[in-house]
Amino acid sequence: MFRKLPIILIILIATILLLNPYLSLEVKQIIYAISLTVKSLILMLLPFVIFGLLFNAIVGMSRGATLIIALILACVCISNFMSTFLSHYVGMWIYDFNLSLILPKENSGLTPAWTFEFPRIIANNKAMFFGILSGLLLGKFKYDFAKKLSTQFEIIIAKTLQSFAFLIVLFVAGFVVKMQFDGTIQTILKDYTMIFLVVMLAQYSYIAMAYAALSSFKPREMLNTIKNMLPAAMAGFSTMSSASVMPLTIVGAEQNAKNKEIARSVVPATVNIHLVGDCIAIPIFAYAVMKSFGVAEPSLMMYLIFVFYFVLAKFSVAAIPGGGIVVMLPVLESCLGFNGEMLSLMTALYILFDPVITSANILGNGMFAKMIDKMVSFRFGRNQSGSLQEQV
Repeated sequence: MFRKLPIILIILIATILLLNPYLSLEVKQIIYAISLTVKSLILMLLPFVIFGLLFNAIVGMSRGATLIIALILACVCISNFMSTFLSHYVGMWIYDFNLSLILPKENSGLTPAWTFEFPRIIANNKAMFFGILSGLLLGKFKYDFAKKLSTQFEIIIAKTLQSFAFLIVLFVAGFVVKMQFDGTIQTILKDYTMIFLVVMLAQYSYIAMAYAALSSFKPREMLNTIKNMLPAAMAGFSTMSSASVMPLTIVGAEQNAKNKEIARSVVPATVNIHLVGDCIAIPIFAYAVMKSFGVAEPSLMMYLIFVFYFVLAKFSVAAIPGGGIVVMLPVLESCLGFNGEMLSLMTALYILFDPVITSANILGNGMFAKMIDKMVSFRFGRNQSGSLQEQV
């Protein structure tokens, strides 16, 4: 199912776009309502998946987990800093363009036929914290019990992830209908082609170079690694939520990793904080908006201060549609001098291109998981049972 998902999603999106003129408003509202209900179900189950994945990974790496967690957090900061800083040079190039962006016209949007939300029992960040903490404590002091519990979790999670593959197809369908109804697709193609292409080229060029380096510049290995991440990236493009399609991201990262436990721990731990797509898109949009409003180009020192606060703010981002820009508005205002109108345009541009940004975030998360896997492989080996143990 996971290997066929890109083809299924392409057929699904093409079918919806072709049949759109023949679908009544009521049918579109029903499809969108089903999609929102499925999204709510996925978000309800997601914290338990996060807990189980992190618990299993930490128990399997109990002797070296603390070191790995510190490594992950340090690498997240470095990765976000590098991608944001390099975007400065693309932004400088954009600033020389003759830009005159306008605020997209407001649209009332497609409303669902019904609204039903499953209860959110526990937040993702709390599930992540408890998964790491319980894995550390039980792995250190009750290893045999923790290992048995981990085995049961692994069976349950495997079945849950398989069911997510079917649910995500329904999830994507409704959001494609909404994007078509709201005119987002038409606006992207008609009014913002140039800036869209620049952002997309910058994002995917950066990600492709990272994958190439991690694949030792072997084209076949690089293409196979990216192919494994395509189901998650395509689903993220339609749903604009990297958290919702995290099960697909985990599966792709596992296929690219030597140590499956690393992929299972890195993706849930970084899905909300390692956002390469945001780090590249937001600075480029910021330069375009500053040029449109006649604001002076920031100096290198001013931009470095912006990058510092930008990276810190990433730790409070929720990986939901539009979540990446909300926490950045105060940073743009305080560091780059954005006023209310500029912030409104910035928000509109971000939301307009959120599909591309989300897909880049997901590809970046797959790249990050592969990078951590390679780094850990220098220090950790595999025993016969497949668990990680520190080499002596």
